[in-house]
Amino acid sequence: MERYTQTKKRYEALGVDVEAALKQLGQVPIGIHCWQGDDVNGFESSDEALSGGIQTTGNYPGRARNPEELMADFKKAISFIPGKKRLSLHAIYALFDGGFVDRDELRPEHFAGWVKFAKEAGIGLDFNPTFFSHPNVKDGLTLSSPDEDIRQFWIRHGIASRRIAAYFAKELGGQVVNNVWIPDGLKDTPADRLGPRQRLKDSLDQIFAEKLDGVIDCAESKVFGIGVESYTVGSNEFYLAYAAQNPGVYNLLDNGHYHPTEVVSDKISSLLTYFDKIPLHITRPVRWDSDHVVALDDEVKEIAKEIVRNDALEKVLIGLDFFDASINRIAAWVIGTRNVQKALLFALLQPHGKMKELQDQGDFTQLLMLQEEMKSMPFGDIWDHYCHGQGVPAGTEWYDAVMEYETNVLLKRS
Repeated sequence: MERYTQTKKRYEALGVDVEAALKQLGQVPIGIHCWQGDDVNGFESSDEALSGGIQTTGNYPGRARNPEELMADFKKAISFIPGKKRLSLHAIYALFDGGFVDRDELRPEHFAGWVKFAKEAGIGLDFNPTFFSHPNVKDGLTLSSPDEDIRQFWIRHGIASRRIAAYFAKELGGQVVNNVWIPDGLKDTPADRLGPRQRLKDSLDQIFAEKLDGVIDCAESKVFGIGVESYTVGSNEFYLAYAAQNPGVYNLLDNGHYHPTEVVSDKISSLLTYFDKIPLHITRPVRWDSDHVVALDDEVKEIAKEIVRNDALEKVLIGLDFFDASINRIAAWVIGTRNVQKALLFALLQPHGKMKELQDQGDFTQLLMLQEEMKSMPFGDIWDHYCHGQGVPAGTEWYDAVMEYETNVLLKRS
């Protein structure tokens, strides 16, 4: 407590309201993705292997094999994560108690168990239709397929998914993000770039046609993926233009889905100029969209600063997207989520008003000095205080408990 008090005074001397920052941080929900816990396998009865640019590496023991294990693992992970949480589900995590149905026939009742889990855990839910790892991903195409039967199958899946998201919103209150990402593209130079995009537009028009309360619709672009190195149908330009022409549909930003020299932190203010919401996925790309566990690196800090300095904590809908099978999966959840929260706290503890004033005055010398000095401020003391106030371990205190869970639970899974 003494270290917190001393550090708090240092920040207050710079005009930072530490108590207000902690209060704000406690109200920011982070969407945590379920697929870190089972390596994106899901619960479908088919033996379809991961495909469509989705790949996990590593064989760390203890992967969740069924809904009960995944729920238990996630519950254990969030016990070490402060603040508000949401759980992001993919369609492949349907619960088939009454028998298997294909993705175009999914209904809200297939996710009733997840709603029950969310209510008991006191968390929100978000949703993602699953346009990969299925026999109907033909030649790497789904919603842009020239095969009308294939395209209509995936359109029906998109429609069904939005109705499930609306069910979540009705049962849990608030709004639910429903995010469309497709793997569609070509390995080599295309003969026709326009045709697939025209078909994708028509597919999206059909999927989004029904008006549903509580659903935040968005689509997620990507530069390229495995097997689609030369052409991606759902590019950033495509989805950004689609969102601009279709109110209520948003372009989701994933900081692993752009060229290596592009940064999402620079895109946030552009979209805030025109859109009332920005769905966001935070990951860690290593040379490409590798979905490494989020680190507290410069770009994650800069993303957080853009959100905070533009008063957009309620406008930017923060979710995570990474999956690492080479390390303890519960630890991956905890490390990645806490790093995003640490970045937000770091941003909330910056004297943004003073920095903006210095920029407008053209006093770039003092601005640089202040920016650099803030990097070495002991914000970790504030973070530890926040964790203890939220009833979760600070520092590395949580790690031994995760290792104990690994010994007693995860390693006993065959």
